[in-house]
Amino acid sequence: MNDQDGDWNYHLRILTNSARDSTDPASDPSVLQSNKVFQRSVASLTQSETGTSKGLLLLAILQFFLDFGDMVLHDADPSLRTFFRSCLSREFSDAAVAEATCEFLIENKRKLLASFPNLLSQFFPLLLKLIAWNWEKLEKSFLKIFPGLISPGSFLPLFPSILDLPMLVVALEKVKRSSGSGSRVGGSIASIQKSAAPEMLLALMDEAYTGSTIGDGGDDSESEDNNTIDVADPLFLELLKDENDGLAERHLASPALNAALQAAASGPWSERMKQTLKIAPRLLDVYFSVTLRDANDCKFI
Repeated sequence: MNDQDGDWNYHLRILTNSARDSTDPASDPSVLQSNKVFQRSVASLTQSETGTSKGLLLLAILQFFLDFGDMVLHDADPSLRTFFRSCLSREFSDAAVAEATCEFLIENKRKLLASFPNLLSQFFPLLLKLIAWNWEKLEKSFLKIFPGLISPGSFLPLFPSILDLPMLVVALEKVKRSSGSGSRVGGSIASIQKSAAPEMLLALMDEAYTGSTIGDGGDDSESEDNNTIDVADPLFLELLKDENDGLAERHLASPALNAALQAAASGPWSERMKQTLKIAPRLLDVYFSVTLRDANDCKFI
């Protein structure tokens, strides 16, 4: 463990002790450094895809912000969104971080929905990635969180996303195979998304000048042993997105993903895929129950 990890562990203990023992944690000068530590931790996430997880520390700091934000005059909204965008998007496949995130969302569900009503519905694609990767251990916890993902701005795009969960698992497992054993799935997705814009531009230019379609690499472009990621594949990128951007146009033509789906269907199913095929019906039951209830209450009108 390096010195920086030691500092963060020390700060985590300070936060835990202050939250448990102090009647006025805002007066503790060590606790007042939480925002700086939070930003340092977030900044370090982009420096390494295989380094020590920062999710547990950030969740502890977020809990402090939610509990004592009024005392220290701190608006937790930017920090919450930073956690989802910069930390959870990279660490959702970490079992400890995923479990702690679910516990955090359950414990603070009422406060989050009251004070930040669009937070969970904005990041429902990311939370679906979390549960698609960790369903076996987090089924009960996620079912408690899931109704909070449904809002007037998310109930339409959420429906096809639930149906696409098996395709999402195929995409995530394809990323995992391509990235190697030492890399986090989320970190590899971040790298793909970062490089996607110029690749998409080049692909569109190629399509305009040659007439070839995006992702068309010929008969040998995708084989059973080829696990490379086509970052110009629009459907692949849409499946792996982190935030709700509305009911987007569906990209049906995706040679690379179609080949991956055919391989997944014809070969032995992974345990994760077996679990995912059980997820969708349960989530759809909750989805329709909440949607019909809220529609009757005129919340979606």
